[in-house]
Amino acid sequence: MERLSFINYVISLLFFLCYSYQFLYILIKIFSRQKNENKSVEKKNYAVLICARNEEKVIGELIDSIHQQTYPQEKITIFVMADNCNDDTEKIAKNKGAITYHRIDKVLVGKGYALDTMLKFIKREYPDQFDGYFVFDADNILKENYIEEMNKVFVAGNDIVTSYRNSKNYDSNWISAGYTLSFLRESQFLNGARNLIHSSCAVSGTGFLVSDAIIKEQRGWPFHMLTEDIEFSIYHIIQGKKIAYCEKAMLFDEQPTKFSQSVHQRLRWIKGYIQVFNRYGKELITNMFKGSFSCFDMVMNSVPAYILSFVSIAANVILSIYTAVYSHDYMLVLKSIAQLILSMYLTMFALGLITTITEWKNIYASNKSKILYLFTFPVFMFTYIPISIAALFLKVSWKPIEHGIYGRKVEGLMKNV
Repeated sequence: MERLSFINYVISLLFFLCYSYQFLYILIKIFSRQKNENKSVEKKNYAVLICARNEEKVIGELIDSIHQQTYPQEKITIFVMADNCNDDTEKIAKNKGAITYHRIDKVLVGKGYALDTMLKFIKREYPDQFDGYFVFDADNILKENYIEEMNKVFVAGNDIVTSYRNSKNYDSNWISAGYTLSFLRESQFLNGARNLIHSSCAVSGTGFLVSDAIIKEQRGWPFHMLTEDIEFSIYHIIQGKKIAYCEKAMLFDEQPTKFSQSVHQRLRWIKGYIQVFNRYGKELITNMFKGSFSCFDMVMNSVPAYILSFVSIAANVILSIYTAVYSHDYMLVLKSIAQLILSMYLTMFALGLITTITEWKNIYASNKSKILYLFTFPVFMFTYIPISIAALFLKVSWKPIEHGIYGRKVEGLMKNV
């Protein structure tokens, strides 16, 4: 039993050593002051890229939020790719003033292929008309100052800019709340801190801006793994490019509320990360040892958690069975496992608590919901463990998630209050 306690102690210590720098990130973000940008900046021309698959329930809300931007409308052109749609997504987008395309391809499935096809159309029909390209998912909506704030960071010399990712439906249930706290923490205490120390941030699925120079350099959108956002980020970080972060540009994303949807989505994320690491891991680690902190950050952000979680589970299962069989001391086994679970729960709870306190005004939910879902956040994070194990053995494909089924009013989220 002492062996099990010792192993759990060592694993906990390794977790702390691997992720202690992220606790420094929290301190950096909390105690650093945000600089005021120059309000008088050049207004660039932007294309907004939206890939949508059967998103007739939400596509109109996103386009409306783009039309309500404080940025000059004549400098924004909206493009929608209706990707394998059999509903009125394209019709609604066109009626809202978007330029629409459509594709039907049951083999090359996924957002990366849709983006690449759309960019080819745009480059042929609108050559050299845009300075940058925004990428959004169809279920997003934007704060009214979103593009204006992103433009400020872009014209400061940043070719890739990501934004503050919030959620429409934090208070739907414990699953949507878990997603929201994860994204808020990623936005503020990972990307926000990275930006302050002039390290590279990472793109997270949606809500980012890419310069025309980058699109030309990478010849469209050549990223087609299950997590094309992670592939895009790591590819450019390896090339030595910096991804900037704009805290004042906030978008709202709709989170899954069904556990089955959540499991499949996170299976795809983890499987996608494994794909990316298999392809780029050697270069990441090589650059890390050459002194690239951004490469170190990308490696440490996930890899140790996977490895140490697997080791911890394997060690606890094997030694618990051994102890139970040979010493019959079941209570000691349960005590050791309970101590490990409690320490992990308290760590996750602390991260959720810090995020909730600092982002309190940005969480659109009742005070009761904000407090209640603090206690379920660690449970949500625990579910990553079996999902991560399953991702090693299961074949995972991209599947659409139905959006806009909750009847939420989103108008109030758009205002810059």
